[in-house]
Amino acid sequence: MTASYAVAERNDQIFEVTMSMPSTSAAVSSPADTQTRSRRAVIALLTRLHFYIGIFVGPFLLVAALSGSLYALSPQIESRLYAHQLFTDSVGAAQPLALQIEAAQAVVGDLDMLAAVRPAPEQGMTTRVMFAEPGLRPSETRAIFVDPVTREVRGDLIVYGTSGALPLRGWLDHFHRGLQLDDVGRLYSELAASWLWIAALGGLTLWIVRARAQRHARAVTPPSGLRRWHARLGLWALLGLLFFSATGLTWSQYAGSNIGVLRAQFGWSTPSVATDLKASAPNAMGGMGEHAEHMMSTTPSAAVNPATFDTVLDAARAAGINAGMVEVRPAAADDKAWTVTEIDRRWPTQVDSVAIDPRSGAVVDRADFKDYPLAAKLTRWGIDAHMGTLFGLANQLILVAAASALIVMVVWGYLMWWRRRPSLTALYGPWRTLRQLSPQAQAVTLAIAAVLGYCLPVLGVSLLLFLMLDGLLTLIVRRQGA
Repeated sequence: MTASYAVAERNDQIFEVTMSMPSTSAAVSSPADTQTRSRRAVIALLTRLHFYIGIFVGPFLLVAALSGSLYALSPQIESRLYAHQLFTDSVGAAQPLALQIEAAQAVVGDLDMLAAVRPAPEQGMTTRVMFAEPGLRPSETRAIFVDPVTREVRGDLIVYGTSGALPLRGWLDHFHRGLQLDDVGRLYSELAASWLWIAALGGLTLWIVRARAQRHARAVTPPSGLRRWHARLGLWALLGLLFFSATGLTWSQYAGSNIGVLRAQFGWSTPSVATDLKASAPNAMGGMGEHAEHMMSTTPSAAVNPATFDTVLDAARAAGINAGMVEVRPAAADDKAWTVTEIDRRWPTQVDSVAIDPRSGAVVDRADFKDYPLAAKLTRWGIDAHMGTLFGLANQLILVAAASALIVMVVWGYLMWWRRRPSLTALYGPWRTLRQLSPQAQAVTLAIAAVLGYCLPVLGVSLLLFLMLDGLLTLIVRRQGA
């Protein structure tokens, strides 16, 4: 974020002037001079782009990093905050799911709205009986927490997604993804994810250029302490920042859709089970299907017999669904199969699923994680690591460390900018340096910008805004006679 700020920094003046202000004194340039001037112009463009990302995208990166850190630590907070709903001291054999569902239905009063049941994963934990209700957000359900031994109702909360986020984590999730503004707010997180990888790789490129210049020019003094630590911290956090950007884009509204189309085109979509009892066939979830944490269906099921849950769960267990954390979802229609899905995202990942005919208990279809395409497995692991669930506490701490590094770099970047506060003259450059590129470099630059703008629409629109702003600054400078 800081390389362009140094246009006005005296102790780096030689390097910055050399790299960002190409010489135009020679009337006729040799091919070597043209190549050198074009290379300097590329560095100047990267410098200016890095500057604009820091100034204008920095606040969005800051919010995403802060909210993401809180989200990563929220499971431990929820375990204490909602201990009464999640845990029980009862000891003994769990009663049939049918009886537990009846206890939850006594609270809700409408069994036809039953969406799913998550049996207690182990002794001392509660069963979740989940109902769909009007007025809830997509992927939200009303969960009744039932003691599996005594059938005591221990809680009534709104939960979110396949991750089963309780109100605190659900609020943080919605804020992290969209500032609690639904689809409109999601543009903020897509903007941050779209530019983060460019900021990280651009910063790496500028660091390499500076390091080479310092080795070959003794007159160039090392950068100041704050700037030096900004660069070092960026290098240490580089992989984490690239990971945040890549996995964040898969969740985004527009770029995520393009990524889903690309994965479907190459057969990398996440498999899902077919539930049609008339013509069962393997299926695959395209687009955002792998993000079940946020896209879980909450369609109310048809009227069901609570005893069918026990029948279907027993059939799934016999078919090899052996994870403690599972979700039993009734069919939405009589000609559809029920599904039983493993939802344990920890390592080793258990996300197998089966479709069960509720009338006969036969397995209609299945999707096993071991049979997923490699791209689908990597996507699954990437999403779970982004959420901090893949490797437990170690995963959470790494996420917090990387997010904290991003927060510090953004704050340092603004501090360095405030100390220097470059004038409009110092901000002058991108359109001029673009003209300094060779024709081949201009074509490549425009082609890259067009492809990125098409694949990452939010990035493309914001890039146009950056260029419009820079053009406006250029006009102001020219009118001032700079």
